[in-house]
Amino acid sequence: MQWAERVGAVRVIGTGVMGRGIAQLAATAGLTVELADVRREAVDAAVEHVGAMLDKLAAKQRLSEQEAEAAKQRLRPVDGPLTETSADLVIEAVREDLATKRELFAELEKACPEGAVFATNTSSLPVTSIAAALRDPSRLAGLHFFNPVPLMRLVEVIPGARTAEWIPEAFAALVRRLGHQPVIAADTPGFLVNHAGRGLNTEALQILAEQLAAPADVDRICRDVLGLRMGPFELMDLTGLDVTHPVMESVWSGFYAEPRLRPSPITRGRMEAGLLGRKTGEGFYRYVDGAKQEPPEPQAPSGPRRPVWSDNAELLDLLAAADVAVERGAAPSAEAVVLLTPFGPGAATAALDAGHPVRRVCGVDPLNWDRRFTLTVHPAVDPDVVRAAWAALAATGRAVTLVRDGAGMVAQRLLAAIVNTACGIAEQGLGAPEDIDTAVRLGLGYPRGPLEWAGHVGAERVLAVLRALHSATGDPRYRPSRWLVDRAALGLPPTETGTTPDDVLSTMD
Repeated sequence: MQWAERVGAVRVIGTGVMGRGIAQLAATAGLTVELADVRREAVDAAVEHVGAMLDKLAAKQRLSEQEAEAAKQRLRPVDGPLTETSADLVIEAVREDLATKRELFAELEKACPEGAVFATNTSSLPVTSIAAALRDPSRLAGLHFFNPVPLMRLVEVIPGARTAEWIPEAFAALVRRLGHQPVIAADTPGFLVNHAGRGLNTEALQILAEQLAAPADVDRICRDVLGLRMGPFELMDLTGLDVTHPVMESVWSGFYAEPRLRPSPITRGRMEAGLLGRKTGEGFYRYVDGAKQEPPEPQAPSGPRRPVWSDNAELLDLLAAADVAVERGAAPSAEAVVLLTPFGPGAATAALDAGHPVRRVCGVDPLNWDRRFTLTVHPAVDPDVVRAAWAALAATGRAVTLVRDGAGMVAQRLLAAIVNTACGIAEQGLGAPEDIDTAVRLGLGYPRGPLEWAGHVGAERVLAVLRALHSATGDPRYRPSRWLVDRAALGLPPTETGTTPDDVLSTMD
């Protein structure tokens, strides 16, 4: 019988939100759970809380009354973290402080049986540094659960530098036994989820710094074009800049100032000003009684329409179906509004390259037009042309967001940053491609994993966006990952590792 199947009891140390969630999950999965804390009254309160949560699940018929009662019976309060135990696994969920965790594990090593295995639920501290307090650091690995634990199905399994080879897969099997999905993450800053999540937030802040779009417009584009549940600015407001900005700085500094992960001075200044988000009533949005006050979208102009010419036949079909006059010739007439849909370059650059009259050119982001168009405005365009283009696009019944023109527009830039960050993780071997995608889908709620997303859009298109941004700005944050470059050149999907030297060596006698 494998270790994960033999585990009958776990001790959970720490009775805060995370400890309570882990205890509920383990008890529901059939494990005996010893709950421990430095204060016995905190343990009793946690047992009562978990019991109430199990009762709620039974009331909602997500558990039977018998299952809920059996799970409650498996909760065992103990007097202190170092009380004698026969548990197979000890999970630490105390406060996120290296000295506290190291001291705890050093004492646990003396108090627990030699066969007990240790797990830390750290979200940001190096597992190797925590394990260094042990005489036998091979006993410890990371088990990073996400809040709320019973609902967030992802768990990062993080081996330290000296973790025993059998533990990562054993922990992964135990996570599956608990009904959750494990991913193996390297012991590096941010692990997988917090590392991969830097792509969206840092690029959204760069777009704001360049004054290309306002926070509400970026969030709308993220929801309607990229299909995210929340845009980056509303997400930062929800989490709070007192949490988000330090994480950005920690991951960036942990990778020795890697430009792709560079934080923004915008969030530091706002954090120091107390504009933390929902918790303070004001962040990138204002909040009244906890409700976000989102600025209304401007209404599309009315008035005389002009014919529209575009380099995109699908766009012309949508406009024609909305009774907009369209031109389908090889070149626009002298009266036509010109809508260009480039991947990578901005509309003005694309117009100059193709010889189109820049005063009559606007850009339309070609990514996903199901719910929203993004219309780009460059400095030389005639305002009447912009109004006519806006009215034409709005005639289709879709929302229209106006942003400043530039390489990558908005959605392309955000997607490229998400993909490039994930490709960098794969390139460094910090996670397997399938684990990177799973971590992002389950941990961040993206509609696709970033490597899968690159394959869906086209690796060569994502690469074109990055190269256009790198060329336009000279900023090394946009240098394309070698993982992406190679797969675009070789025609491989970004989700594939491809042939490696180990593959060759493993087939030799």
